[in-house]
This record gives sequence, C-alpha cells and structure tokens, in this order.
Amino acid sequence: MKKIFHCLFLPALFLLNALHVPAQDTDSTAGCHVRISVLTVEPGQELYSIFGHSAIRVQDSLKHSDIVYGWGTFDFDEPDFYLKFMRGKLNYFVSVDAFNDFMQEYKTDRRSVWEQVLILNCTQKDSILSALAVNMLPQNRFYQYDFLKDNCTTRIRDMIFAHTPNMEITDTLTLPGVSFRDMIHEYLDEGAKPWSKLGIDILLGSPTDKKPNNQSAMFLPDYLMQGLDLTLADGAPVTERENMIYQGAPCDCLTWTYAPLMTASVVCVILFVISLIPIRWAITITKFSDSFFFYITGLIGILIVFMWFFTEHSSTANNFNIAWALPTNFLFAFFVWRHHKWTRPYFLIVSLIYAVLLATWFFLPQELNIALIPVVLLMMFRSFKLGGKKIPKEYNAEVYF
Repeated sequence: MKKIFHCLFLPALFLLNALHVPAQDTDSTAGCHVRISVLTVEPGQELYSIFGHSAIRVQDSLKHSDIVYGWGTFDFDEPDFYLKFMRGKLNYFVSVDAFNDFMQEYKTDRRSVWEQVLILNCTQKDSILSALAVNMLPQNRFYQYDFLKDNCTTRIRDMIFAHTPNMEITDTLTLPGVSFRDMIHEYLDEGAKPWSKLGIDILLGSPTDKKPNNQSAMFLPDYLMQGLDLTLADGAPVTERENMIYQGAPCDCLTWTYAPLMTASVVCVILFVISLIPIRWAITITKFSDSFFFYITGLIGILIVFMWFFTEHSSTANNFNIAWALPTNFLFAFFVWRHHKWTRPYFLIVSLIYAVLLATWFFLPQELNIALIPVVLLMMFRSFKLGGKKIPKEYNAEVYF
C-alpha cells in the first residue's frame, strides 16, 4: 500500500494515504485554460506535521479537473524500507490527489490552508504543465529526499523559478544571523515540542547551523509562501495575494520551553548529591546511574556516527554532539561496576574532554542544546571520580565516589 510521508519532517512515525491519478495531458494551448497555484498548509500539532506542507494545485476549466501535486510520497512496502529510511536512500516521488480529498485531510485536522495563484502567461503555464508531466514519468518521479536541500517544498520552489524568467526576491526572508537550526527551532517552539527539539538538536550536525540565503530559506512552506509574495518577474508580481481557502482552529499548544533543561538539572543535582553519600544504598544508586549514563551516551554516539558516515542525510554530518556522546562510553559502561585500574585513564581522559567541551560550549560552530549541560557537568564529575584512586571498603561495599 502506498503511503504519503510529510516531506518536511526528519524520519517520521506517521504516514498519510495518497490517491494516485494520471498526470494531466498538455497541448500547445493547455496553459490558457489552466489556473496554477501554490497551496500552503499551516503546521499541525503532531510532530510529523510541525513544519507545515506545500503543494501545487492545477485547475483545468476545460477538463473540469482540480488536482494537487505533492512531492512527499513513498512506498511503505518497498524492500528494506526501514534501512533505506534511516540511511536516506528511500525513494520519494511525486503523486497527485484530487483537491477535495487533499482538503478533507486538513479540514479534519483543522489546519488552515492558503492559496497563492501564480500570475503566468499561457506560455509559462504550458512550461510548468510540461514540467509536471515530465516529472510524472516513471523514470523521473523518484528522488532522494534531503531535509534542507531537496524536499516537497524545494521541489515546488525550483519548478516555479525554473519556468518563470527573471524572478527576483525583493527583500530578505530571514533576519541577520538566523541559521537553518534557528528556523527549525521556531516551529518546534511554537508547536510546543521541547523534547522533540532536544532530540532533533542531537541528531542534526553543524550543516544545520549555516546561514540560509533567500533561495535556501524557502525549504519551509511558510518561507516559500513569503518568498513568492516578495518576488517579482520583470518587475511584476508572480503571485496574487495569498488567500486563505480554509481557516482552521488556533493551536492550543501549552508547554514549558525549558522543561528538558529543568528536568535534566533536577535529576543531575539529585544524583550528584547522592554520589557524595558513603552508604550502601547511595553507592548502589550511583553505580546504576553511572552505568546508565555511560551506556546511553555511548548508544547515542554510535547513532551519531551511523547518521554521520553511513547515511545520505547531509544535515546529520559533522555533528559536534559526538564530543559528549562518546561511542566508547558504551563499552566502558560495563566496567563501571568494578573499579578496574586499567579503566581509570579512560575516565580521566573523558573528564578532560567534557571540561574542554563545557569551556567552549557557546563558541563551537554548532549550537548544542543547553539541556545537555547538566548531563555533561555530572558526567565530567563522575568521570573524574572514576578515574581517581580506589577508596577503601566500608559497610561491606566499595565506597564509590
């Protein structure tokens, strides 16, 4: 069964059904009786829909057809689906849906939809119709999705700019100093997704901290809509003013933006205090927490290495989170329970790495999530203690700082 993937989300959990209908035929005068517009759907409340959606609508007054082209479709039954999904090698493709079916989904979710009618002459419409028809051919329908560079919104951007000559954006779409990561954070903050923001910050590497230009900023639907509003072709607007064709309900998104930071701070302070108590129950809890933190950070480090070197996701490369999520921590997590002499140099080196990381935290070429600071502080302290001298036994147990 075919499924639609919301094309502006990192590997997602939810898939949407797609209806496939034949591509529209074109002739030399097809554009004169066709109306082409860009649809922009506001962000939803679920994580898979947090960045919104874009599509192209084509209305043909002669054929009495009204269809929507979208570039976020893939086949859930494709062999090795999950492996290809993780590695960024899953083929996405363009498909079409009846406009009423397209709208029904967003009416159900109560998400607003805007339409921008493109101001094109017959020749330009013909050109876009031909491009859509060529894109629908079996040999051209598929592409490898890239979150920042090649998604369902950038495909629409590129098609419009390629077939409308002399287009020029008249203003800057982003504020000075704003990065791709800042743009992503804007949606996660407004959608009340602080924990998702933490996870995404861990997975996305330094390419996400680059500053976009007007063209690359339009990888998000809202920015594409804004960019088209500010674009002229030969001195004239390329779109009519956007029109809200369906008004949804406002997002009732209430959460605490700093929930991950405060949660991590409270947990780490409690574990720090417990680690200073030289009695059996505190020693046992400290051993468990040390083993757990080294195990989890090691697993995250292995995932970062995999996403960096063994996938096609350009946005997960050069990830400075590897400085705290050391893959070797996974191995040494199993030696925490026994205070082996040969493991001490490793823990001392780790404590030094964490100290340097904390000292340079806000000067790195990648923004690291501040909720990780308490975790790194605790692990720096615990690593230093684990690398120290062995303490005499008390209460029939090894005193474990």
